[in-house]
Amino acid sequence: MDEYESMLNKAQEELPEQGVGTDRFNIEKVKGHLEGNKTVVSNFKKIAKDIGRAEEHLLKYLLRELATPGKIVGDLVIFGTKVPATSINKKIKKYVSEFVYCSECGKPETILTDEKGIMYLRCNACGVKKPVKHV
Repeated sequence: MDEYESMLNKAQEELPEQGVGTDRFNIEKVKGHLEGNKTVVSNFKKIAKDIGRAEEHLLKYLLRELATPGKIVGDLVIFGTKVPATSINKKIKKYVSEFVYCSECGKPETILTDEKGIMYLRCNACGVKKPVKHV
């Protein structure tokens, strides 16, 4: 038994350090500026790509939550009113908790599917399929 335990200890010492699960999935903070009464976000497309969701879906959610008009113009998103970056970041975190993280296992390996007019969040990690509200 001593030989087994020594081999087990050696194997554990050689294992790489494990990081916290959320470290591999970081949501970038919005970058942008104000132009008069408008807010311009320059890294919106990267944020949408990082969380694995369509830009239009994320934008539609943000516009509804922030109660402001807006549109995608090239690589930029322009909100029709002055919106603080902290508010946009909070709404993006809320979006990720509703439409990205799995409600069962908490992992971000999910996809949105639309089946017969009902939107589902399907987890590729644990296999669960849950309906989510339309934006």
